[in-house]
Amino acid sequence: MSSLVKSKNEIGKGGNRHNLDIVRDILTVASVKARKTRIMYQANLSFVQVEKYLHALLEKGLLNNDADSSYLITKRGHDFLHMYEDYVERRRVIEEQVDQSSKERQLLELMCSSQKPYRAGKTCRGSRF
Repeated sequence: MSSLVKSKNEIGKGGNRHNLDIVRDILTVASVKARKTRIMYQANLSFVQVEKYLHALLEKGLLNNDADSSYLITKRGHDFLHMYEDYVERRRVIEEQVDQSSKERQLLELMCSSQKPYRAGKTCRGSRF
């Protein structure tokens, strides 16, 4: 799936979705039998985009296409959704921890700074204790 899913996993600059988010949206729509048009509208994709993604997802075994041109998620597609959900939750927790750590560092730097108010990048070096 390397040609379809790149390393970016979040909303990009300008609010655009990244590939993993789009794959999640398509697979979610196709969790019940869905035609291409329904997937296109519910996943908010253009015709060109939906064609590209459907082809890749079929090739990778995340979707099946039946005789009446409907798409349905496969077991592998369900596995992807579960793994992606776990990934998003782990990433959220880590981001909260990084944010809290950053706030704690700012407080520590403020505590050891001889100047008030706190300035970003200021450290305890050069301060007298």
